[in-house]
Amino acid sequence: MANKEIFIKDTHRGLWYEDGVLTRTLEAGRYEIPPDRGFFGGRRPKVEVQLVDVRERELTIKGQEILTADKVAIRVSIIVQFRVTDPRAAIHEVEAYEDRLYSDVQLAARRSLASMTLEEILTNRNRLSEDISRDVKETAARYGVAILRADVKDLVFPGNLQEIMNKVLAAERLSQAQLVEARTRAQTQQIEAQATAATRKMEAETLANAARLQAQVQAEERKLRADAELHSLKDSAEAAAALASSPGLLRLRELDALKELGRSANARIYIGFDKHTPSDGER
Repeated sequence: MANKEIFIKDTHRGLWYEDGVLTRTLEAGRYEIPPDRGFFGGRRPKVEVQLVDVRERELTIKGQEILTADKVAIRVSIIVQFRVTDPRAAIHEVEAYEDRLYSDVQLAARRSLASMTLEEILTNRNRLSEDISRDVKETAARYGVAILRADVKDLVFPGNLQEIMNKVLAAERLSQAQLVEARTRAQTQQIEAQATAATRKMEAETLANAARLQAQVQAEERKLRADAELHSLKDSAEAAAALASSPGLLRLRELDALKELGRSANARIYIGFDKHTPSDGER
């Protein structure tokens, strides 16, 4: 009898049994399975190959009704991504590894939800996923399955609670919108206040600069007037000194003054004479 051929794809592994005893695990490739009987009719071990899928797969646990720590009944659906990492353990350690994984995830979800209040579930759904992953990973590894991730797919609440939650969510969205609007308005007011403050600062700086320039101009004017008065006093002092040293020049200046006064019809000139007391001979 001719040998049979078996091809194992890279997506699977094979368990090689001889007379029901597992002797090796087959990787991807081509294998020949010898017949039960030899050429001379002698008996050979009966060979069987069981294929095990090692691809990443998903398992959905649907509609589990669970009581929370505060006695609220919710229905939860969980999706688990897993793959077989040890084909021998997956087939030999448990009867059906997918059914066992389903039960383990279901129980882990019940334990986690029973320790959480409704508010904790709503505000921290990641905790449920983390609890399931942590609780199931070690258990599933014993029968050759690796948990890649476990996530809460759906949470369904009782009818009246669902309506309340919808109102809460609507209120939260409205509150968030109002918060954004308030922040925007506050930012606008802040920008306007900053612009007003900057304008007032510029105006104050302009006024201060103008006042400083005006003070400088006034100081310059006072200095020029003082210099002019000092110069005039010096000229007057020099003229007085010159007149004092030259009586003729002083007389000439007096005559010039009289000449100028004489040109005016309204001018009055008073000439005083020294009083002369007659001597005894003149009496």
